[in-house]
Amino acid sequence: MARDLGAEAAQAIPITVLTGFLGSGKTTLLNALLAHPDMGETAVLINEFGEVAIDHLLVQEISEDVVMLNSGCLCCTVRGDLIDSLKDLFLKRVRGEVPEFQRVIIETTGLADPAPVVHTLTTDPLIASRYRLDGVVTTVDGVNGGQTLDKHPESVKQAAIADRLLVTKADIAEKAKLDALKERLAHLNPAASRIETVNGAVAPDQLLNCGLFQPNRKLPDVAGWLRDEAFKDHDGHHHHHHDVNRHDDSIEAFCLTFDAPIRWERLSEALELLIAMRGEQLLRLKGIANIETQEGPVALHAVQHVFHPPVPLPEWPDDDHRTKLVFITRDLGRKAVEDLLAAFL
Repeated sequence: MARDLGAEAAQAIPITVLTGFLGSGKTTLLNALLAHPDMGETAVLINEFGEVAIDHLLVQEISEDVVMLNSGCLCCTVRGDLIDSLKDLFLKRVRGEVPEFQRVIIETTGLADPAPVVHTLTTDPLIASRYRLDGVVTTVDGVNGGQTLDKHPESVKQAAIADRLLVTKADIAEKAKLDALKERLAHLNPAASRIETVNGAVAPDQLLNCGLFQPNRKLPDVAGWLRDEAFKDHDGHHHHHHDVNRHDDSIEAFCLTFDAPIRWERLSEALELLIAMRGEQLLRLKGIANIETQEGPVALHAVQHVFHPPVPLPEWPDDDHRTKLVFITRDLGRKAVEDLLAAFL
């Protein structure tokens, strides 16, 4: 951790992954965001350009794969590998072939498991050196969301891995169904912010900058990123309100807290072993650690088999200097994780 990883992260281009099941309102949200003046310096990667209902009068061709919107946004079809698309877009930015975009939104297909997308963003050295994951935004249909979660495991994972849960169609949803859906989402992913929206109307600042690294701010919103206090009412109660047929019974979210400073070697060995042995079941790990040799906190982030480099932060967000690790897992209980960490720490 000798090199200035925090400075590197501040220079990297933030990426927001936009996911959500078929018909949940991703396209509506994307169109509304692109029309906002604050989104002018944004590159948007989507699976098929033709699926996005952007008014073609607002589009000017730049190349076969890149189009320019009047707002200043770029829109690229992801026809091939995501890594190649990001590399190509960055090189065009360097060569001046496209404007210098300041952020990227990647829209997944409705049936996509978002974990491999997040995984991909960190497996290539060039991508990791130029881009950084800012957060995952998931749209959930306020009318049919409960049925979708019951029938489609992909939708459960999309909601479980999110930093922001956007409940759409709130204006036409029955109140009882909407309340039940929000309660279910609160148990499935208590750390995520839940935002209701109608026709994609939501301010960009409610969805963007939801990760740790915000270059325009002195101190990152660590508390908001972890939101560990949300687990106080949910730890140990994940299954009490769930029907036995619901797919999200296999997904658990919990926060582990350690009072004393931790030796980095022991913590990294424990987490690397957990990822090696149970990475497929580790949907997401994010945390802030009090390391013995560091004056400030260290940010930690992992997705399945990928453990991101630790990032030293300039200072603690408040007087609470405990290590807090938030886990979102599938078929991997809290006790198993606690026992493994206890063996090292």
